[in-house]
Amino acid sequence: MTDTHCPYCALQCAMTLTATPGERLPVEVAGRDFPTNRGGLCKKGWTSAELLGRADRITSPLVKQADGTFVEAGWAEVLDRIAAAVTRLKAESGPDAIGVFGGGGLTNEKAYQLGKFARIALGTRLIDYNGRFCMSSAAAAANRAFGLDRGLPFPLSDLDTADAVLVLGSNIGDTMPPFVQHLQGARGRGGLIVVDPRRSTTARLTEDGAGMHVQPVPGTDLALLLGIAHVVVAEELYDRDYLDERTVGFEAVRRSVSSWWPARAESVTGVPAETIRAVAHRLAGSSSAYILTGRGVEQHVDGTDTATAAINLALLLGLVGRPGSGYGTLTGQGNGQGGREHGQKSDQLPGYRKIIDPAARAHVARVWGVDPAIIPGPGLPAVQLLERCGAADGVRMLLVHGANVVVSAPDVSQVRAALGRLDLLVVSDFFLSETAQLADIVLPVLQWAEEDGTMTNLEGRVIRRRRAVDPPPGARSELWIMRELAERLGAPGTWSLDPSEVFDELARASAGGIADYSGLSHALLDTGVEAHWPYPAGSTGTPRLFRERFGHDDGRARLVAVRARQPETPRGAELSLITGRLLAHYQSGTQTRRVAELNDLHPRIVAQLHPLTARDRGVAEGSRIRLSNSRGALEADVELTDGIRPDTVFLPFHYSGAESANLLTSAATDPHSSMPEFKNAVVTVEAIRAGAE
Repeated sequence: MTDTHCPYCALQCAMTLTATPGERLPVEVAGRDFPTNRGGLCKKGWTSAELLGRADRITSPLVKQADGTFVEAGWAEVLDRIAAAVTRLKAESGPDAIGVFGGGGLTNEKAYQLGKFARIALGTRLIDYNGRFCMSSAAAAANRAFGLDRGLPFPLSDLDTADAVLVLGSNIGDTMPPFVQHLQGARGRGGLIVVDPRRSTTARLTEDGAGMHVQPVPGTDLALLLGIAHVVVAEELYDRDYLDERTVGFEAVRRSVSSWWPARAESVTGVPAETIRAVAHRLAGSSSAYILTGRGVEQHVDGTDTATAAINLALLLGLVGRPGSGYGTLTGQGNGQGGREHGQKSDQLPGYRKIIDPAARAHVARVWGVDPAIIPGPGLPAVQLLERCGAADGVRMLLVHGANVVVSAPDVSQVRAALGRLDLLVVSDFFLSETAQLADIVLPVLQWAEEDGTMTNLEGRVIRRRRAVDPPPGARSELWIMRELAERLGAPGTWSLDPSEVFDELARASAGGIADYSGLSHALLDTGVEAHWPYPAGSTGTPRLFRERFGHDDGRARLVAVRARQPETPRGAELSLITGRLLAHYQSGTQTRRVAELNDLHPRIVAQLHPLTARDRGVAEGSRIRLSNSRGALEADVELTDGIRPDTVFLPFHYSGAESANLLTSAATDPHSSMPEFKNAVVTVEAIRAGAE
């Protein structure tokens, strides 16, 4: 029996794997008691072992031929070819001719080593990762408000006793089902408030007196938050002592919300003024209240400002750092938190250090055994990195680790075209994902149950991933791949294959940084210790941040005045498109679409429309419709529901090819975080096949 954690979301539910020799699957999955999931798992977790026995697993390096087919090749051959291409392209065009795209599912060890590999072995500044599509706006808002970014700055179990929980833009009931048990206290007290244009699984938890479902016009969450804050300020519901003692910036925020009286907020958001007042009073009148944000309010060009407005509201009410109350954001990917802390982001070094900080560069260089001068400066965030692929004087070679960008990136038609212009695309994966299908070389890597390492969940809790089964003979760890390439390229420093040794180096590199792991090791984590970062040497970790001070030098939080913008809005017969997840699928679907039990629940893309909207377009249940805008078009079947706004259409984003929702989404980005605007697109909808009457 092996204790480990689920391969999917950032809840990182604990599970036990038991070997089953001779059976169809190599292990049996059981839920394990743990503070986040308390023994529960969702459908994805229960079926996760299916991925280990798949016949379409990549078990040998693949090289694309002139006719577009792949042939198997030996490791030495492909690694020699990759190293030769790196050397040639650097000589011809400089190190920034090579780019690296990482993933939020990589272990801390692999994420750390990938950042080091890009900057030291390749010499490129151009590395970023798919967490830029997920957490960047929330991170930017938290950093400027608190001086520190950790998804939940408190243990998830703290929510159990809440009187009120405001959830903005997250469908927890489908994305993290075991999370819902932590909302039962608020539900029982009638204090669960869910903001979502759809009556999602999470929104339905508010029914029967359990709380409120608030349905704003898509893209108007910032105006809604300004309206709630207006009520808090105008009616003096704020915590004056807390603001005076622990924050700066109140007057600027007071002025900025003064023009957002409830009636005006209603005119923009469609949320009744009395509802706006009720939310403000419910939060202010609760002895234990939390505000949680998710991608629905963050994946906009004003996502950082929207997350900031949520933080402002939490600070006005004195929630942050107060026992029994708080603010947090719900990290999505399995290691979305750890993945952004230790070097995959274009502007960061390990420990959440800024790459432009001379002291940070000197510290990390000492750990790496190199001259700080050879560490490149900041690179480009994900959207811009992908745009540079194949461009004149741009990226000529891209290495992709743990990401499926031709499904998950915005405006994917342009991404596909850009990847097609590369001299060389190298993808490391365990299945032939849609991005791997475009690659020139595919490298087979390990799955979750075949490797040791650590992950950092949405609470900032560092946990152990443990090897339970042997990998196929031809698959290799990314740590091995990076060492082999580093040796071929003559890179300085050490490149260990042992995840525990890599973690020890990560711990030294993070020492003194914001995300300090220096007091941790695999050996300590194996004792079962609860380990929330920062965890400096000699400490016992920090499960609850901000109790005494915030991360800024003066210890105070920043209230930051923000302004609402006019979102792209439908005209005439157009609709607002929103995208999101389904219970049975995860991210780009590379894994879950290969599990029959999951895929059978949602085998193809289905659009949700309001019956009134459908009637106006001659659409019925089961109709086939075409959604289109200037970026692209796709076809989908129709599900009618009165749980969605009539001005809105919903698509899940797990599907590929002609069914990719990101054919329609915009690559416009937030100016602070470079987060793409996944959650605000305008489309036309027309029937192309009649459904049932």
